[in-house]
Amino acid sequence: MTLQNLRYIISIAETGSITEASKRLFISQPSLSNAVKEVEKEIHFPIFIRTSRGITVTAKGLEFIGCARQVIQQMNVLQDTYITMRPQKTYFSVSTQHYVFATNAFVDMIRKYGQERYEFCLNETQTYQILENVKNHISELGIIYLSNTNEIVIRRTLEDMRLEFHPLFTVKPHVALYVKHPLACHTSLKLIDLIEYPRLKFIQGNYESSFFSEELYSSLPVDKEIRVSDRAAMINMMIGLNGYSISTGIFPKYMQGDAIKGIPLHEKERMTVGYVINTGQTLSDLGMMYIKALEQYQNGGKLL
Repeated sequence: MTLQNLRYIISIAETGSITEASKRLFISQPSLSNAVKEVEKEIHFPIFIRTSRGITVTAKGLEFIGCARQVIQQMNVLQDTYITMRPQKTYFSVSTQHYVFATNAFVDMIRKYGQERYEFCLNETQTYQILENVKNHISELGIIYLSNTNEIVIRRTLEDMRLEFHPLFTVKPHVALYVKHPLACHTSLKLIDLIEYPRLKFIQGNYESSFFSEELYSSLPVDKEIRVSDRAAMINMMIGLNGYSISTGIFPKYMQGDAIKGIPLHEKERMTVGYVINTGQTLSDLGMMYIKALEQYQNGGKLL
């Protein structure tokens, strides 16, 4: 097993395609495939499952790739320190649900960090994938929420994955909608007020349920529902179709936050936003810096 082979495997995982990885790496597809087969033969389990539609990473493959990333990062540090004599590149990754404030905090952290060389990753993704990314050390921490609806299932999943949840703040749920929405003038809303408008939800893939949903009350039946995969699409649906979502109500004013407002939802449910890490893990300095940046946005919602 060589460092080059590890880099090949990481590139395939990032692109989701041997064809695309070969283009990125400037090597032939057969050479890339042979490199993967050599590693899989050595470790005695498949990293990728190959189908007519492409490739997917196996469960054990995810763990292997997480370890491979750490090895490559450590080698880069050694090269920078003892060979190229350049300042060390710092690595940091966060996986999060689709929160504007999580993105803004990431920007604040980078501005405060201000070093010459770094490689940071902010991954807005599905809830279960966030937990997988933290478990497999792809991300140092993940940002999710707990509520009365999902807490039992999420905590059981965390226990199975040997992860722990650290609360940051608790907020009342808010209806997120366009500032020119017909309901935007209200000071509070009830679920019944939303009946005629499209409900917007983020896609959760194989874990499409209220337990892993980013939106509260997502299991309640509605006549109109639109599922999207990214935050920009959801904002466009709010603006163009008067759609709504139920979330934290924390919408900072930059990065499109000024187009959306949060109106308190007059219901009993609450959302506790927090971060997930591996059990017993100590946050890095950047991790702590990011958490402090997150805490600055908690007053953007109506706290309990």
